[in-house]
Formats: sequence, structure tokens, C-alpha cells
Amino acid sequence: MDKIKMTTPLVEMDGDEMTRILWKMIKEELLEPYIDLKTEYYDLGLEHRNETNDQVTIDSALATKKYKVAVKCATITPNAARMDEYDLKEMWKSPNGTIRAILDGTVFRAPIVVKGIEPCVKNWKKPITIARHAYGDVYKGTEMKIPGAGKVELVYTAEDGSQTKELVHEFDGPGIVQGIHNIKKSIESFARSCFSYALDTKQDLWFATKDTISKKYDHTFKDIFQEIFDAEYEEKFKEAGIEYFYTLIDDAVARVMKSEGGYIWACKNYDGDVMSDMVSSAFGSLAMMTSVLVSPEGYYEYEAAHGTVQRHYYKHLKGEETSTNSVATIFAWTGALRKRGELDGNKELMEFADRLEKATIDTIEAGEMTKDLALITTIENPTVLNSEGFIKAIAKRL
Repeated sequence: MDKIKMTTPLVEMDGDEMTRILWKMIKEELLEPYIDLKTEYYDLGLEHRNETNDQVTIDSALATKKYKVAVKCATITPNAARMDEYDLKEMWKSPNGTIRAILDGTVFRAPIVVKGIEPCVKNWKKPITIARHAYGDVYKGTEMKIPGAGKVELVYTAEDGSQTKELVHEFDGPGIVQGIHNIKKSIESFARSCFSYALDTKQDLWFATKDTISKKYDHTFKDIFQEIFDAEYEEKFKEAGIEYFYTLIDDAVARVMKSEGGYIWACKNYDGDVMSDMVSSAFGSLAMMTSVLVSPEGYYEYEAAHGTVQRHYYKHLKGEETSTNSVATIFAWTGALRKRGELDGNKELMEFADRLEKATIDTIEAGEMTKDLALITTIENPTVLNSEGFIKAIAKRL
């Protein structure tokens, strides 16, 4: 059989621990027998990030700007314990955060819906995609503990030295205070990514904040979204037969619970953090969640929404059997291959991605799955497969 040819490489970002083991198996069993795989390879394993002073992470993001499509394995974000374990020069930042900052993207996360893994919310029939703004707010916040009575003010000093002040609170005893910010450019980028992705996937787009309480901060998000939609996207949405609407975050939560799904829900940074975990666990499993970083310039970086599965990796190192779910990592590859095919006009590559996804879903729906899914499935007497056995079962169907 002739292998499917690729004209432009993908940027391939290898990762850590158990997901790195799965990454190699997926390539050997599911991709390389069928595709003449062209990738520009970057090793984002923690040892190599440490050796290169994290330059490899920056290089991989810049390569994504060049080639427009990347696929990323899960990586370790080091903490104090990892500093000792890997003898690190310093506590390197999250690779995802570094890549996000360079590509200026928005993270879109959606569950992979499979018969037999039923959502906890009984009326959810279609995936709900969470679009999370990935800059600012509490993640870049400044905080103080207030020891006793006194006045806290926000002070803005303009370049000419003039000042504007706003009282935060007159304290009559101890308390706490927090200052948060965002920037117009990042909010505009977030809005355009959301509108473009909605058009790409032909889904309605919801956006929700709390502008009734936050009349300047949250209201600015609302206004920027509306201005960009009116000026650049309204006609395109009409042509595509999809809609954009704004609602309050509490109203959005109530609507989401009563809906069937099948739309994109755009959230500010913290809301997106919380709601993506709520949606993924209510749909069944974090290992059944796709994640793609989309930049308004048209760069795409696909990854699994979960971590490196450290516990399974230590079992694997001891020679013990593991049953690790590789679905989200397989779908990171299919997402990237489909997008590469789309940008290059390579129909064969796009069709292959569709077939691999179908083979993966069919395997689970036939009752062959990893242990995490076997514990929550409604399919009777499922066959529990180990990590490699599950990938081989997909290969057989493929």
C-alpha cells in the first residue's frame, strides 16, 4: 500500500512520562504504517528543556508560526519535588504558558463523545466546547494582606506624571486586597480567535461575563467582543447560519445545564479554567477531552487536555502493566493531521484523520477500552485492555 504523502511538515513537540511512551506507540502503530510522516521534531521532555535552558520550547513555538500546525505531547510543569527529581537548573515555566504567550492564542477544549460513556447531565447530546482566554485576571494578580485600619486605593500614573485614583476600600481592621488587569490587545485577540473558530467548526458562540457587577472591567470584554463582531464577523456568521450572543455568566451556567450542547462557550481566564473541568468531568473523563490552541493569525497547536500520567509511568518503569487512556493524545494527532491536510489541500490526509478517529471510537463502543473508561461505561462486560493492547485494537480496526 502506498503511504499518504505530506507536502508540509507538522511541528512535533514530544513530552514527558507515560504520555511520551504512548506518543511513540501511536506513531509506530497508527501513523507511520499509513503516512509518510513529515515532522519538525522538538523534544520538550523536561531533561532536554533543562539542557537547553528552555530554549527548545521557544524554538518549537516559533516553528509553529512558520509551519502553522503543531501537535504536542503532555509535558511536566516543574514544582519543588520535580526540581530535585530531575536536578533542574531552575523551576522552568509551563511549556503551554510559554507557547500560548508566543502564539497569542485561545485554548478550545471539547469532550470526545462516545456511546457507552454517558454524560452526568442527561440532556447533553453534543459536545460543549470551552474557549478560555489565556491571559491576565487573577493569574497575573497582585495581592496584599492588610494588617489593620487604613485606606487602599488604585492609582494610575500616566506617562506625563498625572494621576487618577479610585478608592478600593476604607479598612477599619485587617483584611485582604487583590489587583488584577488585562490588556485590550489580548482581549481583541481572544475575541477574533473565538469568532474564527466558531466559523471553522460551524457552531454557535456564547460569551459570558458579569458586566452587571463589573461595569468597567467585565463590561470592556463585552464591548470589545460586540465591536469586533459587528465590524468583522456579523455577515460571515449569517452566511454560515450560526449565531453569536452575549449573556451573564450565571445565566450561561443555567442555560448550559438545560441545553443539548453543540456550541462554543467563551469564558474569561478563571471562568474557563473552572468550566472546562466541569464540562470534561460531567462528560466522563479528562482523558476524553481535545484541546487546541488557536491564534488569530491562523496558527494551530493540538494537544491532550490532561497531564503526563506520572503514576502509570512509575509502574511502567518497574515493568508493571498499565492501562493508560491514549484517546486524547490520538485526537491531538488527528486534529493536527486534518488541519495540515486542510491547509495543504491534502484530502487523503484529512480522510485518514477521520478514519483514525472513527476506529478509536468504534473500538470503545465495541466494548474494548482502558480501565478508566471500563469503570464508568454503561456497556456490559467491557474488555479491559492495557496501554499497548488498546492502541493495537485500534490499529486492527484501522
